[in-house]
Amino acid sequence: MSKDKKNEGKEILEELKELSEWQKRNQEYLKKKAEEEAALAEEKEKERQARMGEESEKSEDQESETNPEDEESAKEKSEEKVASSEGDKDEEEIKESGFKEDEEQDKKDTKEKTAKAKIPGLHILRALTILFPSLLLLIVSAYLLSPYATMKDIRVEGTVQTTADDIQQASGIQDSDYTINLLLDKAKYEEQIKSNYWVESAQLVYQFPTKFTIKVKEYDIVAYYVSGENHYPILSSGQLETSAVSLVSLPETYLSVLFNDSEQIKTFTSELSQISPELKAAIQKVELAPSKVTSDLIRLTMNDSDEVLVPLSEMSKKLPYYSKIKPQLSEPSVVDMEAGIYSYTVADKLIMEAEEKAKKEAEEAEKKQEEERKRLEEEQKKQEDQSNRNQTTQRSSRR
Repeated sequence: MSKDKKNEGKEILEELKELSEWQKRNQEYLKKKAEEEAALAEEKEKERQARMGEESEKSEDQESETNPEDEESAKEKSEEKVASSEGDKDEEEIKESGFKEDEEQDKKDTKEKTAKAKIPGLHILRALTILFPSLLLLIVSAYLLSPYATMKDIRVEGTVQTTADDIQQASGIQDSDYTINLLLDKAKYEEQIKSNYWVESAQLVYQFPTKFTIKVKEYDIVAYYVSGENHYPILSSGQLETSAVSLVSLPETYLSVLFNDSEQIKTFTSELSQISPELKAAIQKVELAPSKVTSDLIRLTMNDSDEVLVPLSEMSKKLPYYSKIKPQLSEPSVVDMEAGIYSYTVADKLIMEAEEKAKKEAEEAEKKQEEERKRLEEEQKKQEDQSNRNQTTQRSSRR
């Protein structure tokens, strides 16, 4: 038993050689302490053996038959007890030191693990800057590949003279167009909608998830070009509609225009937009009345039978004076604004027109008489020439 324990102590010492320097120094300290304790234990054992020897001498007489081998076995047992106690102490001290070292090593490992587990915030931020755009790109790609990317519910509001189909056709929006394209290119589609000459303004409004509303404002009809029984709308933009409207759809009161020159119509609508609504509502008919001095002179026939002569290019400047002159007119009159501003009654106008007509007729009659006189003179001259030729022929025949 003692040999086995000694061998175990040797093995433990050999294992200790593989330990660290601190562990080796600790082991030397423990070894010295164990040697001191062993020395103390030997002294105590010697004292005990001495006491036991004295006791044995006293009992020799009584125990004469005792075997010397028993004494040796007793000594061996005592030595084994001492060695085993020393080995146990060494083992306990070694275990305690090993446990302490293990605890310290575990603490170091846990600290290292916690240090490793804490990832710096900079690395997390860098990872997020890569992961988030990648995830967003994946979601967008999946959406664009799905049928939901082209789903659109389009509605049209504000149409009176046009239809929703006309507006959608003008917008150029196709069923295959992506919804996101409509959101990104709203301005482009709004401009395309305004290619319809009826549309003054257009707004494309989006409502989640796929609803689009086209809000349209149309040009107003300011007048109608009248040609016989046909009436063609004239828009506030100066555009003349090429399709006639039915008589049933005409409003109760409207402004009639008796010329269809595109440039003159644009000028007229531009000038008309600058006058007051009250004065605008008082005009019944507009027609060209050019004079030798003013080529763009127009005649405005008002609802109260007054007539206003004004140059087309100066209508917005001069026509407002009619509102000041009107209270001074006691009967239907003509307000001439061609050069200055003066007025005369319609009766005077009729007299002037009659006089002018009579004058023209007299001139025409005189002209006809002159032409007749010239014709008669020419015929008389021809007859004289013919008679002269006849006389010459007769004379020649006599000879």
